[in-house]
Amino acid sequence: MLQGNGETERALNTGAEWKATVEPAWTPLPLDRARVFHQYFAAGAGERIDGTRRHWGWEQPDYDDSAWPAAEIIGIAAPRGARDSPSRWFLVPRNIPLMEETPERLTAVVRAEGADVPAGVLEGRAGWTIPANTRATALLDRGMLTTAYPEIVMHGGAGARVTVTYAEALYGRGADGRPEKGRRHEVAGKTIAGLQDVFLPDGGRDRLFAPLWWRTFRYVEVAVETGDEPLTIADIRARFTAYPAVATARFSSDDPLLQRIFEVGWRTVRLCSHETFMDTPYWEQLQYIGDTRIQALVMLYMTGDDRLVRNAIELFDQSRIPDGLTQSRYPTDLPQIIPPFSLFWIGMQHDLWWYGGDKEFARRFLDANRGVLSWFEARLAPSGLLGRMEWWNFADWIDGWPHGEPPQLEDGQSVILSLQFAIALREAAALEDAVGSVTVAARYRALAREIAAAARRLAWDEARGLLADTPAKDRFSQHANILAVLADVVPQDSQRELMIRVLEDPSLTQATYYFRFYLFRALGKAGLADRYLDQLGPWKTMLDLGLTTWAEKPEPTRSDSHAWSAHPTLDLLAIVAGITPATPGFGRVWVRPHLGHLTRLEAAVPTPRGEVSVSYRRTGDGLEATVTLPEGVTGTIAWGETVRSLESGRQTVLLR
Repeated sequence: MLQGNGETERALNTGAEWKATVEPAWTPLPLDRARVFHQYFAAGAGERIDGTRRHWGWEQPDYDDSAWPAAEIIGIAAPRGARDSPSRWFLVPRNIPLMEETPERLTAVVRAEGADVPAGVLEGRAGWTIPANTRATALLDRGMLTTAYPEIVMHGGAGARVTVTYAEALYGRGADGRPEKGRRHEVAGKTIAGLQDVFLPDGGRDRLFAPLWWRTFRYVEVAVETGDEPLTIADIRARFTAYPAVATARFSSDDPLLQRIFEVGWRTVRLCSHETFMDTPYWEQLQYIGDTRIQALVMLYMTGDDRLVRNAIELFDQSRIPDGLTQSRYPTDLPQIIPPFSLFWIGMQHDLWWYGGDKEFARRFLDANRGVLSWFEARLAPSGLLGRMEWWNFADWIDGWPHGEPPQLEDGQSVILSLQFAIALREAAALEDAVGSVTVAARYRALAREIAAAARRLAWDEARGLLADTPAKDRFSQHANILAVLADVVPQDSQRELMIRVLEDPSLTQATYYFRFYLFRALGKAGLADRYLDQLGPWKTMLDLGLTTWAEKPEPTRSDSHAWSAHPTLDLLAIVAGITPATPGFGRVWVRPHLGHLTRLEAAVPTPRGEVSVSYRRTGDGLEATVTLPEGVTGTIAWGETVRSLESGRQTVLLR
């Protein structure tokens, strides 16, 4: 349904003047899960495009469409909210920009069999001709992961079959004989497996074959089987696509490895940002709340663009089921409920309000938040902790936690799930104070304190100085103790000591990439943020493995591009450079650097009021800091116990 706004554009209006016909060339090709080792896959099918049945040239002005029938009018378009709407659709204005599409090229021919690939093919300067009755393959490397529409231009080749396979990584065999990815840039002895498209040329010239949906790949294999006619591949190229995010944040230091971590994290978020955020563009093109909360913060800090973040919050609001919970991922036609993700949805709202300060947007979701929290409150046990809850109560992908659910007793009593509820109550209370009811806010804070006190009373192990996962006190994790700090189960003056144990006790169940986002926030709250840079070992390991985006979890991992692992890009700006809002919307700014081993650092963050930039130089036992704040913005800088006021504009202070 299309409507032009002006006289000239009316020529495009949908109606009886339009023509329509079936395009018979396309057939879906579902992923052969056995070829990718039975991994969970939730994305579009591959495509089989039969050139002998395609309407070639239909988009050209001189195409003969005289045989096409008139389009059938099946309904009237009307906006959502129209009185007694005659439309079967609820149309709303688009609230995000169109996706970026930028030409890009593959970078290397890894290997070829059956027919040599001439130099210049990947640059579009030469053709690759496969003789008649020949089988040939070429394995191509983009050099880094991408999301793009692949395009292949062909001449001739009637009766040929071209199969294109896309993969994040190649697979070898481990010592146990099982498939493993290993170092992503090493290709010897490895094979490709993954989503495929099949193109069937009709023998014409300049036939452009491209799927209707973009693909995710680093490696592409083009396998050709010709019939009685040779086939020439005149060009192999792609059109990069993603949400049109423009990064204006900056980070550099005297440790070049941190720059790589910063850039890889941003690439990961870019590839996981399209019409919605996605947890992984290859395996699951789905917007999950737990993942999206982290992606949204990276997007805000890197670009200042909040449109995709707002879109996500609105979509999750539309996903709510009658009892009040959001769905865990949306939009999707297969409902899935992860109750803790509804709590993180409230956290997302709090994050956006704290970054951007938009009270009117925050006010829209107060009733929905109250519904979510009421669902959890109704499931509190007499002990003060949560009882057994329905649905899938995922917390982290931990070996030994079935389906990622944390330890519970027969009647529930999970400390981890209970403290996630307590933290959401405090975040909701802050939103209520700002745009809702101070009475509701006070009740939420009181309930959060009661849950924290119950966790301390029932699950604190005095001998170990740790909070257990349940009142049985037989299992201990980083997770429970991270949340103990964030929810103030232990007093502020004891949090530092607790977090040192969290870092140094290897017997604790260890947080994976995803939950380390919360680990790092607990470090900051406990006054240990100067240890942050020492915690980046997992990301350095991924770089050593040749990943160009961050993986879902430690090896073996299904997904090589999972944006919930991209939070170090945010942390280098917010924790290491120390740029955070002191009031909602950056009306005032906190500058609290935690440089660890660094002696030099420069960074900048876009805010709703303008750019905040910092430059740090160690000078003996002190720090020379140059800070530039936008007009009308003031702030505070802290280095150790030294605190100084900051005014608008550029200023240099020496801290000791």
